[in-house]
Amino acid sequence: MKITRNSGSEPARIDGDTPTMRLFSLLEVIAAKDQTFSLQGLVEETGLPKPTLHRMLQQLESEGLLHREGDGRHYSTGVRLRRLAENLLLNSTTHGARHVVLRQLVEEVGESCNITAFSGSEVMYLDRLESTAPLRFYLHPGSRVPAHCSATGKLFLAQMTPAQRRRLLAYAPLEKFTPNTITDLDALEREIEEVKRNGYALDNEEFLPGLLCIGVLVPTQRKQSNMGLAIQAPIMRLTREKALQFLPALQRAATALASIEGNEPDAQEAEA
Repeated sequence: MKITRNSGSEPARIDGDTPTMRLFSLLEVIAAKDQTFSLQGLVEETGLPKPTLHRMLQQLESEGLLHREGDGRHYSTGVRLRRLAENLLLNSTTHGARHVVLRQLVEEVGESCNITAFSGSEVMYLDRLESTAPLRFYLHPGSRVPAHCSATGKLFLAQMTPAQRRRLLAYAPLEKFTPNTITDLDALEREIEEVKRNGYALDNEEFLPGLLCIGVLVPTQRKQSNMGLAIQAPIMRLTREKALQFLPALQRAATALASIEGNEPDAQEAEA
């Protein structure tokens, strides 16, 4: 079973020896999308007959792998498919190697560090290692934080277009957790523009009072990265200036994670 994507207007070809494998092949096409899609759009993309695709989408929807939007014409990934993706990330066979990189970073900077992924409108902790310092904040793997008040969350949002961000956040109100939480969409857009210029993001007591965080994305050859790496510490130990001093170590660790995941960018991308 394979998906063949050709350049130009040639359709993606969905192959499979059995109906089940053809459904899986269709899911791979759907999983690569960063916005909702329609039956007609898939017909044009794949070249499959409309009745065939309609039947396949009905099967996936009935099993909770796809979700039909309120307009009745567009689809998005379902809860069951998202949970499958999250479990794969949390329990990946590369988890041990990732944890070694995380431990080395904690030892180098002396503060708690975590690896995250984007899920819906939230940031999910894939792994976390606490520092040995007496004052620290406990967040276990599987914990979730709203993207708008998370350092890596802002980086994930920065990969989207403004229209995609607004569409996503329309269903996830910008809840206020601390006096520093950004709750205005225009203010968040300005913050994200700064994040895009800098290549890193900060959470300056925006989710938990007294906690500062700096994060970067794990480099990838794909269009978007879905893995972030961050350092967190109480503001009495980690000022903004000190966090920026940790940035080179954070970027080195992110590159090491990219190598483990098989997403290490080529030399030209690394220099850009």
